Amino acid sequence: MRKYILIIWCSITAFSCQYQKTKDEGSIENSSFIIRLRDIPDSISVEEITVKNLFKSQLLANSENHYDTQMIANKVYYSHQNLWDSCYALIFGDENASKFNTRRGMIDWNRSIYLHDSSYLIDRAILLLQMNFDSAIRKSLNRFNELVPYKVRATISIVFTPMTGILFGGCSNDQFCIELNNKDQELDYSIYKGLPHELNHLAYDPLRAVDPDKNTALRQTIDEGFACYFTWLFFEGAIPKFEAVENMTEEHWNWYLDHEKEIYEKVNSYFNDESGNNPLLRNDKYKLFPDAPKSLNYWLGFRIIEKYVENNGKDSWRQIYESNVSDVLKRSGYKGSLEQLGK
Repeated sequence: MRKYILIIWCSITAFSCQYQKTKDEGSIENSSFIIRLRDIPDSISVEEITVKNLFKSQLLANSENHYDTQMIANKVYYSHQNLWDSCYALIFGDENASKFNTRRGMIDWNRSIYLHDSSYLIDRAILLLQMNFDSAIRKSLNRFNELVPYKVRATISIVFTPMTGILFGGCSNDQFCIELNNKDQELDYSIYKGLPHELNHLAYDPLRAVDPDKNTALRQTIDEGFACYFTWLFFEGAIPKFEAVENMTEEHWNWYLDHEKEIYEKVNSYFNDESGNNPLLRNDKYKLFPDAPKSLNYWLGFRIIEKYVENNGKDSWRQIYESNVSDVLKRSGYKGSLEQLGK
């Protein structure tokens, strides 16, 4: 659930002109922007979830006439070392691993991305500050902890990266991030609507370790559908269901409803597939439904969860965290609900 929503088009021009870059180093002079940047906390913690504002130190390290390598080492690399050593070095490995799992590599690329595109990095940070992202995150974390029936431990960093691809995600609960400079990152959506979705993955995924169907397409469908349903629940119905499913349109939602029985009949044979390469998860590739909007398995998962709650009580969604995905499908009665539908 990462995009697309219209970013609030605040004019960053007026705010941006409050800072200037020095001619020699490309660093930022002391300004209201830097003062505001220094004022935000290094991290935001609620219960056992911590969001680290690594981008703050990445910019501040370049804000003086000299490059603060110690700040990069201590507050960017060592502050969330698992993210760099065990996730980015793995994903972007081979010749790029040393960029992430060595102090020298981290220092070098943090300097180079700033020198290469400082204006864009600063504009992204300004947008976050205008959103009052820190208070929005704290509010979401409090709401999340009120809803979820057990404590979740996780670390998420908001960060600039030399190579993008994760967007909003990671390799495990202690290796999560929001790539602030990813061109596909809709910040307004990610902070306000995407965060509950991703937090639910952090709550749900670790409990799948003992699920016999943990590697199947059904698991991925239930996982994404549950995250979408949780987002709708998180906002207490204040956003429509179609918006909770990756911000799809009402027209797209209705297309799925019109083809619901046909969809299930054609994709349920792929529920047990563990390749990750099948029409249920990759309709964009296989075109089983050429006219289908995006997010086929997200939508189908949402509908299964929705039926589960209808048949098992309004608070039964809490049972899903510890239920095997095959049991969730069976107890949802979803298949039976389609029998009364026409083709």
